[in-house]
Amino acid sequence: MPTEHSGPPPVISSAADVNELINSGRAKGGKSTAITIIALGGIFIDAYDFSAIAFGLKDIAATFELSSIQEGIVSASIMVGALVGALVGGYLVDRIGRYKMFMADMVFFVVAALACAVAPTFELLTGARFVLGIGIGIDFPVALAFIAEFNALRGRGGKVSLWQPMWYFATGCSFLVLVPFYFLVPESGHTDLWRWAVGFGAVPALAVMLIRHRYMNESPAWAARQGDLHRAAEILKSSYGLTVTVDDSAPESAATTPPSSGPREFARLFSPRYRARTILAASVSALQSVQYYAVGFALPVIIAALLHQGRLTSIVGPLVFNLVFGVLGGLLGVRLSNKLGSWKLAASGFAVCFAMLIGLGWVGNAEGAMLVAVGAMLGVFVFFHSYGPGAQGMTIATLSYPTSLRGVGSGFGQAMLRIGSMVSLFFFPILSADLGTGVFYVVAVAPLIGLLVLLAIRWEPTSVDVDAEEAADLAATAAARHPAV
Repeated sequence: MPTEHSGPPPVISSAADVNELINSGRAKGGKSTAITIIALGGIFIDAYDFSAIAFGLKDIAATFELSSIQEGIVSASIMVGALVGALVGGYLVDRIGRYKMFMADMVFFVVAALACAVAPTFELLTGARFVLGIGIGIDFPVALAFIAEFNALRGRGGKVSLWQPMWYFATGCSFLVLVPFYFLVPESGHTDLWRWAVGFGAVPALAVMLIRHRYMNESPAWAARQGDLHRAAEILKSSYGLTVTVDDSAPESAATTPPSSGPREFARLFSPRYRARTILAASVSALQSVQYYAVGFALPVIIAALLHQGRLTSIVGPLVFNLVFGVLGGLLGVRLSNKLGSWKLAASGFAVCFAMLIGLGWVGNAEGAMLVAVGAMLGVFVFFHSYGPGAQGMTIATLSYPTSLRGVGSGFGQAMLRIGSMVSLFFFPILSADLGTGVFYVVAVAPLIGLLVLLAIRWEPTSVDVDAEEAADLAATAAARHPAV
């Protein structure tokens, strides 16, 4: 139920007033927590669908008699779709609104997940995964935009970073779904276990879609940014229980007019105000993706091929790594977000991940007791990846830009993340085949570069009100164009 607010109703005359109510924490309670949880439900679907097929890539190659190139195409098709969805979806999120895109992308998840599960050919499986990727690419920036725009500035970084433990929880669940099927399905049918895991993803996707329809609302900050203050007032009332008065006598300001459309929005990311932030967000997003998809995502392959373990271990191992190390690391990062900020979390996480990758390369092919040491290092890697750079790439990309640019900014950050994942998914199998465990030395270059970029660009987004910053820039521009006589 919305929270009742005492005192005279606040007066809003611009988008800046709406942002101030939310950023200051005066608009709080009500449905804001539920909206954050529902947005995280979308992240759950994103992660589940990405990882559900990871276990079955080798079985897929055998079933459809794929060449190594075709196997790479199947693996990367969802990433290509996500790249397209991130760039197009991030732009549309700012143009037509958060809510409409949030509802539309769920259709991709339900239909494409079922299509993947029953795909009879390599071509149809690839096409279905591409469509699924588009849905994921659209959903990710809008989910993080919702979380950012329904929570106060203080603590916002931690709320946005919650996507990381949710990601690992969903990834663990994709393997958890496989456990009962492993014992219920005859061994002759184990090569099709991936179909059960992928198809099951339609169930939570349908549930999330229905819940969104029932409880979600448009972002009041976005509505105000379009100049519709009365709609923003209605959303503040329904979502927070906060009654506000709209000052219709106030002149329309630049802060409440829709921003320019088209390529100019992407060009703004590299304007003097945002250039360094964009480089930092893109670098952290891409480089954390390289290390994650080489190690975290590839855990079933590492366990089966590099550590020579069986099918059940390649299910249970990733389940434990994700649900224990991944979730706990992400939650610790959320807990420390207000104290340390995004920059320190990303830097310290990259440093530990670099050390673990060097250690894994040094140990090499492990047997007996050394398998425990390798397992421990993999666990520490997953923990600190989730704690630090895994979450902070997209957190920086979401919080570094004002409402008018948030969809484009987070979409661009996610596009860079997908490019990093495609690089990793393509090269890791090739390099691991040639180098064995020496591939970890190559992967270690990613966190090293990430750390160097962070040392060069010391931007901390969690302590800056970027909407107020934009309003000040607009006011200064207006004053320069129309100086007082």
